Amino acid sequence: MNNQKTQYTFNISLSVLNHLGRNLYRSFTTVLGEAISNSWDAEAENIWINIDKTNNTLVIKDDGIGMSSEDFQNKFLKIGYSKRKKGEHKSSKKNRPFIGRKGIGKLALLSCAEKITVISKTTTTEYVGGVITNKGLDSAIENDMVPQDYGLGAINLSNFSNYTNNHSQGTIILFEDLKGGIRNSLKFVRKTLALYFRFSLIDKNFTIFVENKKIDFNDLNDLGDKTEFCWTINDLTDPFVKFLSPLKENHMLEFSIKEVNGFIASLEKPSYMKIRGMDEKLTVDLFVNGRLREKIILKNIASNRIPESYIFGQIHYNLLDGEKDPFTSSREGIISDNSEYQEFLDKIKTEVINVVINHWDVFRRKHKKPGDAENTAKIQPKQRKAEEFYDETTRDYTKQNDLFIQKRNKKKETSVDSWIDELRADATFCFSSYADCYLSENLIRKHIAVANISLTKEANKEIEKRRDNEKKSKGKGNISIPIREDNQGGLEYLSMMHLSSLADMNKSNMQNESQLFRDAKEYKPMRDALMHTSRLTEIAKQRLTMVFENIKGRIIEVLNK
Repeated sequence: MNNQKTQYTFNISLSVLNHLGRNLYRSFTTVLGEAISNSWDAEAENIWINIDKTNNTLVIKDDGIGMSSEDFQNKFLKIGYSKRKKGEHKSSKKNRPFIGRKGIGKLALLSCAEKITVISKTTTTEYVGGVITNKGLDSAIENDMVPQDYGLGAINLSNFSNYTNNHSQGTIILFEDLKGGIRNSLKFVRKTLALYFRFSLIDKNFTIFVENKKIDFNDLNDLGDKTEFCWTINDLTDPFVKFLSPLKENHMLEFSIKEVNGFIASLEKPSYMKIRGMDEKLTVDLFVNGRLREKIILKNIASNRIPESYIFGQIHYNLLDGEKDPFTSSREGIISDNSEYQEFLDKIKTEVINVVINHWDVFRRKHKKPGDAENTAKIQPKQRKAEEFYDETTRDYTKQNDLFIQKRNKKKETSVDSWIDELRADATFCFSSYADCYLSENLIRKHIAVANISLTKEANKEIEKRRDNEKKSKGKGNISIPIREDNQGGLEYLSMMHLSSLADMNKSNMQNESQLFRDAKEYKPMRDALMHTSRLTEIAKQRLTMVFENIKGRIIEVLNK
């Protein structure tokens, strides 16, 4: 038998607001996002944002359906109120998917300003609203007050005289004494809005204005100019991708979850990822129903490869906003152990990011830029370095737009750029091969000198012959300075043929049956063509590579002994 006469109820302290909103939101972008999301859900068509840096104030105004006195008290001020609890998932008139979910986003407004004033009206009511100050809330929390004991301050409509004219319905929020002040210029505020509130650029019935100027793709001009490559996911139709053109490379990726789309783009330099004037960098972000839900998605799947410091993008997956709420309380991320999200991340890494990383290296090399040095699957480090050296060497020839080049282009003849492209494959092979030749021949010279191997008559005769030829050549060129280092008894004048013969004469190596000398005989004609900057045939390249592998192995053996 139950004899209890008292009915007990929850009694919540105002301090809960600190945990639900005031101290939860860190990003000014996120706070803007909450205000803009509220306007979207309220079926607004326009949002006006006005910033007064002198007085450190911010005003956000919309033309949504607005709130009556009952709405303001029982919906806006009711922490945790959400339309979705009534089974509503889209707005009634515009059929927009609701962005808000938990009903605590309004508390974000208190995280960036010391004082906020909210006024709102419908087409049939006058303005209602109230004033909230962090100072007043701090005092109420210190006195352990409950929500019913804390009343909002009265509104002063004269503070809104510049915003209420011709405002038939909607909500206006005034932020005063912004925490940290307004550090960023209007340009960068506009850029942030254009980047992170893309539905305002895509939806023709939703527009954001800053200081009465519409946010559009022109706010991302510098970003478009610095973008090299783009990968669209599941045939995305997006004006932003079109805005990025002309691109050096534009590739489409098929993704197994057909409801997912988006794009990944690559900038020319990692430094361009930093948004100048803001404490933010471009990232690969996740959007759900047009709203940013997870920044830096790569942090969960990063492999720390070089291309990841060049790429940014947006991935849209609306089905994540299902019956079960996957979002964190701060609305700045997704609950990490959400199984659907983890499966999605695994697929993004495998089907998108890994593919982009591999493509990126190929694209960068194709367009004569340093690629991913860690990618050794298709190109060896030595060949990569040779390519980079060639590309860097040719820049002085390609960046000039002199009269000669102009005339040839007008005649539709081969341009200097195309000549350089034609030589690229040969040059990278020759650069690498020259390094091998230079190193091997000088190592053999050093070995002969250190091992005190005596020079033969043939070697001495060759040295004198080449010294005499050099003397005559210097005379014809009117050159008196020494050209060739000659501190190893004339070894600098001997080619691989003579050097290999001397090395093979070392008694400790007689069992090798002059292997180095035999390879040097085959090596000489191709080596001579290479040293005279001649272009080699493909079969000669193959043969030189094979012969030199033998030579290199023999030299390593000799040096080790």
